[in-house]
Amino acid sequence: MALARVVLASGRSVDLAELRMSSTYGGMLEGYPCKPLNDLRIKGLLHTAERDFPGAPVHLIPPPREYPDQYAGAFGPVEVLPAVTCVGSFRSGALDPAHDRALYRSRLTVVWFQPTPRVPSDCDAEPALREVSWEHLATDEEL
Repeated sequence: MALARVVLASGRSVDLAELRMSSTYGGMLEGYPCKPLNDLRIKGLLHTAERDFPGAPVHLIPPPREYPDQYAGAFGPVEVLPAVTCVGSFRSGALDPAHDRALYRSRLTVVWFQPTPRVPSDCDAEPALREVSWEHLATDEEL
């Protein structure tokens, strides 16, 4: 049973099988949000998603980055990502029309950021999440 169903802009429905949410800067004890820190965070998220969801392609939706007018420290200007980090495992019907729909499904792991801890659902998901090109990014797997 899916946690939620998301309708992509293409019209394809995808089921959210697993969702991991965390505070983007939770646990940051010192320093400040900046490009090097954010890039390391994103690299770590992608590596963890590949490890935790083997066999599924992993896609990053590039996060919006804000640059508040604050003092730039030793690592450059302050750069802030949205507050919530999401890693979702999605499933849908098979991509290849030659595959038996009862024996195959497509899957994709998506990493994205959003401003609030809200589970994406139907057409009420982050616009960038709804724009995912499932047909180009997902892969079929035999059940």
